[in-house]
Amino acid sequence: MAAPIVTLATSADLPNLDADEAGLPDALRARGIEPRIAVWNDPNVDWSASDLTVVRSVRDYATDREAFLAWAGSVPRLLNQANLMEWNSDKHYLKELGERGLPVIPTTWLEADVEYSKHQIHTRFPAHGDFVVKPAVSSGGRGTGRYTATDAMSRADAIKHASHELRHGRSVMVQRYLSEIDRSGELSIVYLNGLPAYSVEKKAMLHPRFRSVDEVQDEDVVTSSPASEQEFRWGEQIRSVLHKYISEKCGRDELLLYNRVDIVRGIREGESEFYVMEISLMDGSLYLSADPENLNKFADAIAVRAFW
Repeated sequence: MAAPIVTLATSADLPNLDADEAGLPDALRARGIEPRIAVWNDPNVDWSASDLTVVRSVRDYATDREAFLAWAGSVPRLLNQANLMEWNSDKHYLKELGERGLPVIPTTWLEADVEYSKHQIHTRFPAHGDFVVKPAVSSGGRGTGRYTATDAMSRADAIKHASHELRHGRSVMVQRYLSEIDRSGELSIVYLNGLPAYSVEKKAMLHPRFRSVDEVQDEDVVTSSPASEQEFRWGEQIRSVLHKYISEKCGRDELLLYNRVDIVRGIREGESEFYVMEISLMDGSLYLSADPENLNKFADAIAVRAFW
């Protein structure tokens, strides 16, 4: 029996995958799989020659989302599924999940099809504290900035930032920066084939003068461990809402190869225990190099689907 061919889809600026995933081809090979790496928009790649295509380091999808989604829709046996990546590639999904009961960070949306004056943008920013401005379609932290509401210069920079994104046809998210991130960082729970595999604690990434325009930002991993009982409970709450939504959207549930959920803990009495910051079904790092077992778990998850 010939070894199944699994192609790992990446971007042109990461032709050999992200450094975090450098060991994945060898791990797949050790499991009887023939691994290949290909750039998603390379016209010379025959995607039908693969038994399975896994989307990984496609960090540039946001620069031409329509082309990426057209590609995804043309690839047989793609994981995660193309229709789910269409939904997940625009962070308006957070609004949809919030309407279904998930505790998400309160967000003000500035839509690209509305002409806002500088004053109208200004009035949509928080009156106090720090806040974050970022496009609804972005990858790797591109176009994300942290600003201080009571600092006139910072607020002016935030207006320029939002105006820049809107002029280029990108809807903008305005979110209050949660101070708990500075104290305890962010938590990512990684699910593989529908099961909680491990969790990762990350340091705060957005310092008060943070601004990313074109570069992908790296996230500092603090610790990686099996999901705790509390994290498992949070993850199950998120997973339940997510899969109910998938069933409604697609007419059936879908088994996700991987799913990373980023959350921050709540801080004040009466608020939610946690808030969902992002759900990644596409290009988000799975922190495979944070612990050797993470790489093995992901390779095993792929092998299950390749030999299905």
